[in-house]
Order: sequence, then C-alpha cells, then structure tokens
Amino acid sequence: MNINGLKFGIIGGGIGGISAALALRQRGAQVVVFEQAAELTEVGAGLQISENGMVVLRALNVVGETPEAGLRSYGTVLRDYRAGRSISEIPAPAAGPTYYYHRADLLGLLHKAAYREGVEFQLGARVAQVCKHPSEAEIVLDDGTKTAVDCVIAADGGRSDIRADLNGPETAEFTHQVAWRATIPWARRDQKPRAVLTMGPGRHVVTYPLRDHTLMNVVAIEERSDWQDEGWRLRGDPEDLRARFSDFGGAVGEILKQAQEPHIWALFLRPVAERWQNGRVALLGDAAHPTLPFMAQGACLALEDAWVLARSFEDQSGISQALSAYETHRHRRAQRVVAAAGANARNFHLRGPMRLAAQAALMAVGPRFSRKYEWVYSYDATA
Repeated sequence: MNINGLKFGIIGGGIGGISAALALRQRGAQVVVFEQAAELTEVGAGLQISENGMVVLRALNVVGETPEAGLRSYGTVLRDYRAGRSISEIPAPAAGPTYYYHRADLLGLLHKAAYREGVEFQLGARVAQVCKHPSEAEIVLDDGTKTAVDCVIAADGGRSDIRADLNGPETAEFTHQVAWRATIPWARRDQKPRAVLTMGPGRHVVTYPLRDHTLMNVVAIEERSDWQDEGWRLRGDPEDLRARFSDFGGAVGEILKQAQEPHIWALFLRPVAERWQNGRVALLGDAAHPTLPFMAQGACLALEDAWVLARSFEDQSGISQALSAYETHRHRRAQRVVAAAGANARNFHLRGPMRLAAQAALMAVGPRFSRKYEWVYSYDATA
C-alpha cells in the first residue's frame, strides 16, 4: 500500500510516538503529532537502548554507527547489598552493545529528525476523544477542535483512554513495588562503563552513567504497600530514600547519599492489550503493552512497534489490513518480553536461603547469563 499523502494523527510525543511519526513520514505520509504538554521537554531520567532498539534508531537515521549522545555499555555487574560485594558479571549481549541515554537527549534526537522530515507538532493539544468513521478517523481536542485523519496511532502510555475505548475498562494490579529515580552529578570516568545491579531482600538498585560520565542514573525499587500513586513526576523525599536503603553499602550506598531530588512512583501491572486496533485506530508502545522496568525494554518495544507499524502499510493493501497485520506481528513478541520483565522482578528481591542459592548460581553462570535473553536483544524489526 502506498501511504504517500495519507494523513496520520499520532497521539503522544514520547519515544514511541515520534518514532512512529518518523517511520510513517519517511514513507510519504502526512503526520501530525498531538502532544498535551505545552513544550517538548522531559524530566531527567536515564534509559537503556539495547541492540533491538538501536537497529530501529539507525534505520530511522536518528543515530549513526557511533550513536550521538549515547554511552556504550560493556555489560552489567551484579552486587550484594550489604557491602557491595561482587556476585557476578554479565557481558554485553552478543547481538550488539546497549547504550545508556538520558531520556531528554534521545527525545531531542528524535525531535530533530522529525522536524527535519517535516512532521507537524501540535503542542498543548489534549485529546478528548477519537472517533472512527467508515472512511476516516477524527481527533477531537478538549477545546472542541476537530481534525480528520486517515488513521490514528495512540502512543499515550499505559493509562491511555484509547486503550480503554478499544478494550473496555480495566483495573490495574498494584505490584506492591515502588520505584525511586534520580540523577546525580558525577565525575568518575570508566573506560568500559557498565550498569551495576545491587540486590537485597525485597529491594534492588540499578546505577549507570550518563552524558559522558557527568551524571549517574539511579533507579531504586522496594517492596511496600503504603504508596500507590502512579504519577512518575512526583517528587520524593531524599532522606526517606536513604532511610529505606540505609543498609545498602559499598559504592551504591555512597551514590544514594548524594541523591537530592528523587522522584517516586508506584508500579502497577496491566496486561498486554487483547485488542490493539479497530481498522482506523491503533495502540503503540505502553498503550498496547505496559511493561515493568525490570528488562529495560519499554522504549525498545515502542521503537520496534513503530517500525513494524510503518512496514505493515508497505506489505498490505489497505489501512485496516495493515493495522491487523501490525497487531498480529507484534502481540506475541510483546507478551514474551513483558512476561520476562515480570519474572525478573521476583528474581531481584529474593530472601533468605533462596537469595543465597541464587547468588551461588549466578556466580557459576553469570558470564553465560546474557544468552538467556539473546532472543530479546537479537530481534531485528527492520529485517
């Protein structure tokens, strides 16, 4: 199908939304991104883009072979919480290196590419309703403005209203886990930077450097039930963070002492959507498959979605057929990755004899551990 001249409305100006806009625009479509924020900004946070995401960024001409603004990872170090004792080391995936990005930097690269390609942005545009008609779809903003498009892509997160329109109301399951995140100034350079995963009973902390080693990204997860606010822009109390991880020693203990402006949010579990599209409207990224952060695959899955969505229009004869093919192609893959992330949540927080047994196993198989997930990292949506 030739989409040259067709008009697409993308709801959400995050990584998935802009990647989809780029992929569609590069195939000739007219694309408008509707973003509710008044400006394209992003709060400070790090993310990891493994090879399955990098291959899409390269195909979209967002990054080159030596990625701009990213910091190459050389693997992961696993440590025990009390004194930071090394348990094992996991090498970088065989599929290709992972890169550490500040989220704002990656979004900046995507925005730059989108503007260069002629993607249109409507900022401060809060979508109130999306209507499907026989020959078009209509996006209605909360100020009453209506825009007719040929197809709508909802990339507006796990709490997407359009997800609910397609699948009905749902009740998210609280995981009894709460996440903290922060970035702190950093000045120590490592010739081969790696993520450090420090595991303790009911808690774990992940750290890795950003922006040419000038920042350290911190994500701390704890099991608790007294905080159930999902908004991830909420400020947390740095003293509370330190108190809750006060028995974490070694390097991570020193890092946590420097956190000054942490954010906090509760982790909720939503299933992969049963229905992703209705012939004119489709879900993408977290709107289709919200995932817990324990595989660092949320952004990568959205990048994969964006490429497969756009390619489906090349392979099919109509919009409805293309969206159906996209849903079929992506559903099983998303289910597998989301399930793997959920399993890791349990593995990171083991207690008592099970924790000690797991550590002994990791000492033995750590160097081979990354093979377990090669099916994640070696996936090439552009092939």
